[in-house]
Amino acid sequence: MDMNTRFRLSLMMFLQYFVWGAWFVPFATYLTRNGLQDSVGTIYSAQGWAAIAAPLFVGAIADRYFSAQKVMGVLHLFAGGLLFLLSAIGASAGTMFMATLGVLLAYMPTIALSNSVALNKLTDSEKQFPAIRVFGTIGWIVAGLIVGLVLPGEAERTAQPLYLAGAVSLIYGLYAFTLPNTPPQAGQGQTSVVALLGLDVIRTSDRSFWVLILCSTLMMIPFSFYNVYANPFLDDIGVKNAAAVQTIGQVSEVGFLLLLPLFFRWVGIKGVLFIGMAAWAVRYVLFANGFTAEGPIEPIIYLGLALHGVGFDFVFVAATIWIGNHFAADARSRAQSFLALMTWGVGYLIGSNVANAVQVGTGTGADWQSFWYLPAAFAAVTALIFLVVFRDRGEKAAAAAAA
Repeated sequence: MDMNTRFRLSLMMFLQYFVWGAWFVPFATYLTRNGLQDSVGTIYSAQGWAAIAAPLFVGAIADRYFSAQKVMGVLHLFAGGLLFLLSAIGASAGTMFMATLGVLLAYMPTIALSNSVALNKLTDSEKQFPAIRVFGTIGWIVAGLIVGLVLPGEAERTAQPLYLAGAVSLIYGLYAFTLPNTPPQAGQGQTSVVALLGLDVIRTSDRSFWVLILCSTLMMIPFSFYNVYANPFLDDIGVKNAAAVQTIGQVSEVGFLLLLPLFFRWVGIKGVLFIGMAAWAVRYVLFANGFTAEGPIEPIIYLGLALHGVGFDFVFVAATIWIGNHFAADARSRAQSFLALMTWGVGYLIGSNVANAVQVGTGTGADWQSFWYLPAAFAAVTALIFLVVFRDRGEKAAAAAAA
């Protein structure tokens, strides 16, 4: 692959995740500071609905009739316009949910489409794709640093991140039309909702598959607590430049992703997944004890944020690798679709609403300690269930080889 193509695809990934990170991380604080603190988790659950709809759109329309880069361009132009609309509508929970859902319905399919554009030009995806995809994480980090350190005032509490994300989404939408052509990948014959969501693959699955799916889905519940409420929590306890501070998690994510192959060799896939699940329990205990009435205890908070790399990579990335090794090539993509449906769709949908109910019950700023102890206990119990029930049937060597 020539350097020009590598640069264009890397820039694509950078912009793809810059847009998401710029507005979705501080959005909960914006909602909280504008009178919607009792509906934050419910509004964030729009991502779960969008994640369920995304494979249907990509599989039934984008993958069958149109070039991926053109569909991606149109969707980002829509998303950019809707982000500006999101910043202007009134403080009604129902209206804000529908506007947020509109943005995410336009955005979520572009994740798969950007992957398709990149993979279509690669000659060795296992070696080349990670080096391009990492620019997405860098884009997320840069977005957080700009929101936290560059935008004036306490930007997380204002609509400025929405303006930033909207502007970049519009620019990205135009840029997408210049990307390498990626023609439709699927035939134009009949298809089914069952196949698009990967539901047909479960008929041949064994117990280990179901244990992994169940525990991954359950772990999305504590993940949702962090994804929805970490920024309001940090802002509320007095952490300055909260969006920038949160990028510690993404830096950690890059580091532990590079360490993942070593852990596969040392402890196997079961050990990696258990460590990842246990890490969520540990980091939430740290959050619960990371502040006093005088303000945050920064070393504890920073350590809790740094554990994001372990929790995310060792659970959700490792689960993706296990699925890739466990299924034959003809069923692999459908199995991955089912995993995404259950985690980012069903799991996130449940988790964000549960987090909202817990937050309303404890009260923002009143009892953050109780708020974080609940997902800590839930993650710990899930990790123990996984440790007892999951059977590692020789996947250790396969996972290490794939990594």
